[in-house]
Amino acid sequence: MVEDVASSNQQQQQPQVFDVSVEGYQHGDSKFFDDYDHHKRAGSVWTASAHIITAVIGAGVLSLSWAIAQLGWVAGPAVMILFSLVTYYCSTLLCVCYRTGDPVNGKRNHTYMEAVRSNLGGFKVKICGCIQYANLFGVAVGYTVAASISMMAIKRSNCFHSSGGKNPCHMNSNAYMIAFGVSEIILSQIPDFDRLWWLSIVAAVMSFTYSIIGLGLGVDKVVENKRVKGSITGITVGTVSESQKIWRTFQSLGNIAFAYSYSMILIEIEDTIKCPPRESTTMKKATFISVVVTTLFYMLCGCFGYAAFGDSSPGNLLTGFGFYNPFWLLDIANAAIVIHLVGAYQVYCQPIFSFVEKMAADRFPNSDFVNKEIKIPIPGYHPYRLNLFRLVWRTIFVIMTTLLSMLLPFFNDIVGVLGAVGFWPITVYFPVEMYIVQKKIPKWSTRWVCLHMLSFACLMVSVVAAAGSVVGIIDDVKAYKPFRTNY
Repeated sequence: MVEDVASSNQQQQQPQVFDVSVEGYQHGDSKFFDDYDHHKRAGSVWTASAHIITAVIGAGVLSLSWAIAQLGWVAGPAVMILFSLVTYYCSTLLCVCYRTGDPVNGKRNHTYMEAVRSNLGGFKVKICGCIQYANLFGVAVGYTVAASISMMAIKRSNCFHSSGGKNPCHMNSNAYMIAFGVSEIILSQIPDFDRLWWLSIVAAVMSFTYSIIGLGLGVDKVVENKRVKGSITGITVGTVSESQKIWRTFQSLGNIAFAYSYSMILIEIEDTIKCPPRESTTMKKATFISVVVTTLFYMLCGCFGYAAFGDSSPGNLLTGFGFYNPFWLLDIANAAIVIHLVGAYQVYCQPIFSFVEKMAADRFPNSDFVNKEIKIPIPGYHPYRLNLFRLVWRTIFVIMTTLLSMLLPFFNDIVGVLGAVGFWPITVYFPVEMYIVQKKIPKWSTRWVCLHMLSFACLMVSVVAAAGSVVGIIDDVKAYKPFRTNY
């Protein structure tokens, strides 16, 4: 039974077994809201680190052994370290842009786009919005593909084990993508980042779980081989053609860039942090912790995967069937991947959800469908506020990403494209430009020139990485039949 709050007299006259009320936000209550009419922030270094690790140690870690195989023992680790340094440095620049003007009492920028609007303004805001939200949408597609591959890997490993390797165990990924989509429809009703801390912590634990298993299996394989595979220059011409060597090298840059992509949600994560201390100070600590931890894991997982398989390193370390046994351990690892991606999907999609819902609220301020909420009591917990617009729009969004995933289930190439497209503009260009404006760095000064040289170098990396990944997708599409291809 749904009744309006205004009809309280009727509620008193009728006995109720299930009390549900419809109401809007009651702002101004100091118990729940701060001076900016925003839910009080309770985030810390550890919750911010959990959000970042959830976003960063994701599906990208599984393709790193393949990426290092394309680059070799010298260039592979060197490129990974360079990407980590660039990501960390540019993230520290971006942290400063959370507030405009005074770093303590200046205007808060709740989203990445707001930061761009406050510091740069003009047409750059629209460009930033298009790139950021297209990339976030693409990440949702990529994570749906990765989750379905891991779910299939569980079934296939059990199939291989029961048949002794005689059954090829072909299967279609569509059912698994649909199952993942259904779970995301349910979880997408979590209102915002502030309520996601528990999901991020669970996802972060899962990311460590499968990364450690992948690392352990890689070490075991190296011991079993009694030698370290691979070469200084990576996969050799002959194993692949000269053109393939070039394109794969470029694509590997995109894969490594994707493994470090979280700048697009950094401002949104920083907006969950309590103050004092200063939000930028806390966020810089969280960024340092997260980048150090993820780089350590990346180096270990990528290098040991390459050492175990050499030129034949699979595009997805745990689902490319480089490992077959122990099958139960692989099942645990792939289950951890699925659980992690369920949470990571939400972390990446929350900025899109918030952006669309804010636009709708501004456009239709008097619409009950957009603004009113149904307050549903949950025994032993806070009432859940169901918003009908949020329910409909977020469900449609998840359905769209699921359908696109079913059309383009190419994990490795999609990862490369996403990393390449998002790396330069989101991770480097906008943070550099906003920082220059925020700190009023003089034009043509030494620091100004160095920052722009860094930006230009990263632009070149993004261009060649995107080219390599697009070539990979074109090759995949030639042999693919939408909704029908089995694996």
